[in-house]
Amino acid sequence: MRLSRYFLPVLKENPAEAKIVSHSYMLRAGMIKQASAGIYSWLPLGLKVLRNIERIVNEEQIRAGHIPVLMPTVQSADLWRESGRFDVFGAEMLRMSDRHGRDMLYGPTNEEQITDIIRSHVNSYKDLPLTLFQIQWKFRDEVRPRFGVMRGREFLMKDGYNFDIDYDAAIHAYNRHMVSYLRTYERMGLKAIPMRADSGPIGGEDTHEFLVLADTGESEVFYDSAILEMNLGDREVNYDSVDECAAIAKEWTTPYARTDETHDDALFNEVPAERRKTSRGIEVGQIFYFGTKYSESMGANVVTDTGERVPVHMGSHGIGVSRLLGAIIEASHDDKGIIWPEGVTPFHCGIINLKQGDDAADAACEAIYQALTDAGLEPLYDDRKERAGGKFASMDLIGLPWRITVGPRGLKNGVVELTSRKTGENLEMTLEEAVAKVIKIYAAL
Repeated sequence: MRLSRYFLPVLKENPAEAKIVSHSYMLRAGMIKQASAGIYSWLPLGLKVLRNIERIVNEEQIRAGHIPVLMPTVQSADLWRESGRFDVFGAEMLRMSDRHGRDMLYGPTNEEQITDIIRSHVNSYKDLPLTLFQIQWKFRDEVRPRFGVMRGREFLMKDGYNFDIDYDAAIHAYNRHMVSYLRTYERMGLKAIPMRADSGPIGGEDTHEFLVLADTGESEVFYDSAILEMNLGDREVNYDSVDECAAIAKEWTTPYARTDETHDDALFNEVPAERRKTSRGIEVGQIFYFGTKYSESMGANVVTDTGERVPVHMGSHGIGVSRLLGAIIEASHDDKGIIWPEGVTPFHCGIINLKQGDDAADAACEAIYQALTDAGLEPLYDDRKERAGGKFASMDLIGLPWRITVGPRGLKNGVVELTSRKTGENLEMTLEEAVAKVIKIYAAL
């Protein structure tokens, strides 16, 4: 993409309404625009990152054997009355009536809707296990929406639901989700720690939240710092293996890590003093096992191999897709702007032409742009006739991981400059070497 043809409404000043870094940088980088309190339009740059996060989430869910669906955003209140939750959500639920006077709501979550689907089409134990998921917009009418996409009223979320014949099978689904989430966050360049948490209105006793450590986090968290050294890396996982998924889940949940709602001082004090850490955390996902809470009240039953009819065991699993943008920025930025991890960056590499209109510089930038495009990458070429300082400031603000700078002086010496946004390291190399290095970086992801 050529910046002269792109819609990137960058702001020079910090917006007064932004109280945290991610909200400020998303507004300044032209990623979002507030439509009303807690509701945002996603502008081109923000939408590209949102779609990259959505793609990673979708790929990892499918890798784990989960099946995508899409449910309506507007749901019938009758389903929620069946489950007994219609009044539990209180004022956070946006309620409405259609023209026929039927009570409706804008879905804050989808347990009732998915249970209705299952009870209509799944009747035998032979149809199980089954896990369905969607990536869809939700609405919760927060009293005080704030912090941009971190606590908005409208948000994009991945919600998944497993259906199993018994407790053991449902716990395997729980462990499978934990593993898939760990891989998902690592691909985004995030360290998301699974922490024992409170289930809230979803229900159930087995639940873990995934939290990213950040000073602006809404939760106080307590953890063993040893967990920060843990990574899945390139480990191949057989999601059908009960033992393998259970072993990984145990590995990641053995070190102490809890939110303030479930914190236990006695257990925490068993951790060596030098490893006992307290911080703030941003929730970016949560997994639940809640047994037959919904299937019993809504009649989602299957016939077993003995002919007995039993309620299915269920769990739900969410990832805050739009919230992840804010969490990534909170965890990865400096005083110049965002620092995107390679896995989610809106463009793979920035190209800055220091002297637009110079024949040699123009030709070199065009060659870099074409070579990266031919390799399947998306570069952002700043071809505007602007001051070099302004170009560097814009590129630092939007946070692309790599930048190639081209100028007449360097070209006379046969070199361009490759810069890492994360480390600030500048490397002089030939045009071909710079292109090859960027291609190699993304080929390894």
